[in-house]
Amino acid sequence: MRLFSCPNCGALVSFHNTQCLTCGQTLVFDDGAQAFILGLTPCRNRAEIDCNWASTAGEGGLCRSCDMTEVVPETFHGDNRALWGETELSKRRALAMLARWGWFGPSDPGPAPSFHLLSEETSAGPRDVVMAHASGVITINVMEADVVERVERRETLGEKLRTMVGHVRHETAHFLFERLAAGPEFLEAFRALMGDERADYSAALQRYYAEGPEDGWEGRFITRYASMHPHEDWAETVTHLLHLTDIIDGAVACRWPVPDDADLAYDPYAETDAEEIIRRGVYYGMAVNHINQSVGVGDLYPFVLTDAVREKLAFAHRWLSRGGAPR
Repeated sequence: MRLFSCPNCGALVSFHNTQCLTCGQTLVFDDGAQAFILGLTPCRNRAEIDCNWASTAGEGGLCRSCDMTEVVPETFHGDNRALWGETELSKRRALAMLARWGWFGPSDPGPAPSFHLLSEETSAGPRDVVMAHASGVITINVMEADVVERVERRETLGEKLRTMVGHVRHETAHFLFERLAAGPEFLEAFRALMGDERADYSAALQRYYAEGPEDGWEGRFITRYASMHPHEDWAETVTHLLHLTDIIDGAVACRWPVPDDADLAYDPYAETDAEEIIRRGVYYGMAVNHINQSVGVGDLYPFVLTDAVREKLAFAHRWLSRGGAPR
């Protein structure tokens, strides 16, 4: 994620800021312009969850991101309001980055996903919430916006990385698959590389949790879960492509060049060579891993990208970087 400037005084501000810490200016983000702009009407959810995006429908309207949310948790129950707010922030971040490639923003003529943000804690008692995508609807469990809850589940599932923005990116990747699959050229190339997505998903899921990943999965898949089914291979691959691209974007914003390249205006979302995204992303990931170890913090990006994984990342980049406009 890049850094931004206050439209009033020019001071540096971050994507999540609602007010400039230098001059006190109220900040409203225009997701189409990818900038904070004066004179915009804020999203109706600003008072509810500190949403700092601009309304797309004038006074009393929701922003583009909040308008995609069809269901929210009971805001009067427990910590649900705060968890909803943290989940929406992760969603805005994921959507803002995809908009850099032309997805779901003002220039995208195609459909956008709908989000159901649910909590396991309700006034009627606890309930199960499974994160998933089905028929254009993305379900996210807001309980994992709680850091302790998320870390416990990560440890239970034996995962290396588990974040809210990762959840949003993963489930949105399933929706993006449906958008891309409308063209036969994509499906033919996908099946040749990742397998036939028409394979029985329920059977694959049961087999995965009963038997674990297939032997040698580390050489072919970015995560254990990616080995479960071609749909999950795609979703995990896309998630990591977005992670790597955003890592680069943040590093460049902090004026941190890669070795032998002093281009501090580099835009990873304009890059056409996926291998360059991988090269830079891996460099920054390993560098921050080393820095984190200095203070005993876990690795930022604890993954090994094999040749097979790099090929899949390049495939995802080739299709997603084209954007959502008709081709």
